[in-house]
Amino acid sequence: MTKEDGDWLDRAHLETQAIRAGIRRSSEGEHSEPIHTTSSFIFDSPEDAAARFSGDYVANVYSRYTNPTVRGFEQRLAAMEEGEAAVATASGMAAILATCMALLKSGDHVICSRDVFGSTVGLFEKYLGNFGVETSFVSLRDPSAWRAAARPSTRLLFCETPSNPLCEVADLAALAQIANDQGALLVVDNCFCTPALQRPLNLGADLVIHSATKYLDGQGRVLGGAVVGAESLMEELVGFLRTCGPAISPFNAWVCMKGLETLSLRMQAHCQRAQHLAEWLQTMAPVNRVNYAGLPDHPGYDLAVAQQEGFGGVLSFEVQGGQAAAWQFIRATELMSLTANLGDAKTTIVHPATTTHSRLTQQQRDEAGISDGLIRIAVGLEHIEDIKADCDRGFAALLR
Repeated sequence: MTKEDGDWLDRAHLETQAIRAGIRRSSEGEHSEPIHTTSSFIFDSPEDAAARFSGDYVANVYSRYTNPTVRGFEQRLAAMEEGEAAVATASGMAAILATCMALLKSGDHVICSRDVFGSTVGLFEKYLGNFGVETSFVSLRDPSAWRAAARPSTRLLFCETPSNPLCEVADLAALAQIANDQGALLVVDNCFCTPALQRPLNLGADLVIHSATKYLDGQGRVLGGAVVGAESLMEELVGFLRTCGPAISPFNAWVCMKGLETLSLRMQAHCQRAQHLAEWLQTMAPVNRVNYAGLPDHPGYDLAVAQQEGFGGVLSFEVQGGQAAAWQFIRATELMSLTANLGDAKTTIVHPATTTHSRLTQQQRDEAGISDGLIRIAVGLEHIEDIKADCDRGFAALLR
């Protein structure tokens, strides 16, 4: 029994849960959470081993699906998302895969927003399609399109909000109602906001997906993913992980768990810098448009104000001149890291049409609004004037 077991923790603020939830100290009395780097666990007797394998009680068996460090990360994240339970996975895509494989079967139908991460489109369209799961892609911002796409076989509604990379915002209450009317589940990728800015379960979602690789870690160190929701749904996912094995390692879980301790502070800083940069980019002549939900002229602004406690650290903007201009801008930058990752303390820059969304067809990119001139910046924690100065190098290259 530890202080963190008390009922007070359930009533604590998110910042406190991010530091105190999920702690189970050993007899050594360590203050920081230990890393249980073991593949298996010792049984007290043959009877004990049989009981653990039968599921008669919860105890450690094998680190693919039971590990104290992983469990601590899961409990902490579930508390922050205000969910009953969480299941950690090897990556964000593994979290989406585990959800679909555990909850869908051949003949089922999925409705997914068009503007999701490129690999998410590939998973639904190609790989799940190979197993008889059909997916309809619709506009994230049009609930009537979601309702029109619904079928008797619809089992899952999937979206990410804000979206990657246009920062469009879904009306989660409206989508939750559509899912409920269909007897389907609403699954929300909360990667861009994290529980520090948005808690989809409180808005009607059934499951929340995370790429812990991004803001939950916060420093680009490890891969990880997670799913949060009702205990009954998590049992299905645990069964998939136990059988198929896309589990997070104890070390990666520990890194993400420690990352949660500073999540709220980091997200505030990311939001402040991104807001400043977005407003500044709007004043630059070579820019056609800036996509950031914190701008009052963004189509998702009002929804973001209602659903979120901040607008996030990711934005995108379109420069005049298409791909050639976008690449010229990126080449001229020196501070920002040219990488497809986001959620890092280091600011990153990327050209979505030829990287994160390159496997989509031209028609799919056009429908999703991924133009050849689009650049995505995930604003890090450097001084905002240094980030702007780096963008100035890009604009100077365009004007030469």
